[in-house]
Amino acid sequence: MFTNKCRSGLLGFAVLCAILGISLGDTVPELPTTSPWYGNEEIRIFREYLRYPTVHPNINYEPCVEFLKRQAAGLGLPVSVVYPVNAQNPVVVITWQGSQPDLPSIMLNSHTDVVPVFEQFWTHPPFAADVDETGRIYARGTQDTKGLGMIHLAAIRALKRNGVQLKRTIHVTFTPDEELGGFNGMAGFVASNEFKALNVGYALDEGGVSPTNTIGVFYDERCPWQIEFICNGPTGHASLLFEGTAGEKITYLMDKFMKMRKDEVKKSKKGVAAGKVTSINLTVLKGGVQANVVPPELRAIFDVRLGVDVDHAAFERQINKWCKEAGGNITINYLIKTPKAPASRTDSTNPMWAVIETTAKEFNITVVPSILVGATDMRFLRRENIPGFGFSPIINTPLLVHDNNEFVTADAYLAAINFFTKVLTNLGKI
Repeated sequence: MFTNKCRSGLLGFAVLCAILGISLGDTVPELPTTSPWYGNEEIRIFREYLRYPTVHPNINYEPCVEFLKRQAAGLGLPVSVVYPVNAQNPVVVITWQGSQPDLPSIMLNSHTDVVPVFEQFWTHPPFAADVDETGRIYARGTQDTKGLGMIHLAAIRALKRNGVQLKRTIHVTFTPDEELGGFNGMAGFVASNEFKALNVGYALDEGGVSPTNTIGVFYDERCPWQIEFICNGPTGHASLLFEGTAGEKITYLMDKFMKMRKDEVKKSKKGVAAGKVTSINLTVLKGGVQANVVPPELRAIFDVRLGVDVDHAAFERQINKWCKEAGGNITINYLIKTPKAPASRTDSTNPMWAVIETTAKEFNITVVPSILVGATDMRFLRRENIPGFGFSPIINTPLLVHDNNEFVTADAYLAAINFFTKVLTNLGKI
């Protein structure tokens, strides 16, 4: 929904783990023999993945990449590592070839990076993957999205164990940098020759876990724009009344944006779907040198998430008009300017939707077409006209994305694997 990576290698990673009070991923402590999940292979693999602290701002992805290579080897599948933007941000691709490899393939995507933690607010170390007596597995990334990535691999493991051969090739991808916008990950990957060689026809990416047995399947998402305004004007002693000051200009812009924000709040209160409401927030104010000096420059940054029905060109024209009305001499920097991507269809014309809907019914799960209010890597795929959905099969779990004490229960995780195994079976037949 930007970083200076630490390249300290395995030694630095081991030191970090020691500081955090955890051991390296491949030495995950076994659960007590009295635990209902003792010896469960999927729980062990999941916990190992969670123990790699791929946390912003200083991430060393390499131990995580080595873990994923071991998973591919255990599945007997080929794996490739692509660095589409720079050597600090690897994309891992694990491929299960179908019986008709010329057909467009299916991509199952998740991301390897996780957001920072405030460890003092956690009841368990955030990278220890502790399991309490009720089966809660605590770790940053359990929901967003390491759980999803391991569910993808677990489903393939189950199908291969049962001798199933799917018609379509499956590519399980693990991308970096999603939590910072994906510009060093999926954005570069979709432009690469390596991606084009995958021949992706359909894609599934992350969705939110559900506290009930109703799952939101995201067919579209709002478009993030982060806009910096640099307002320039005369400077001098603060006892004088200059015209066209930076303060007047920035105040004019703030008034306009806040009026628009109030209108969007009203829409939300009237029950307009969140994905069709534009969020506007003033996130940064900078400027001024001293209390008695009129500043020659003031800066403001607005985080805007455009509703799916917004005309982007019209919105940009409105911004330009406001800057002119404010007095001009204002620089506009688009820190993020996400273009509109085509929404994925949720009807009989999209076989992927039909599979998800019918399979969910078999498990007494309800799926609801939804618009994501945040942003994921899926937007880069939709821009390539690849139909796709954001979809998490984890249900009966409180939504704790980016929150303290993020967890999933072992039972909910294993149930999600069973559900997704059937989804993948049916997707591989379309």
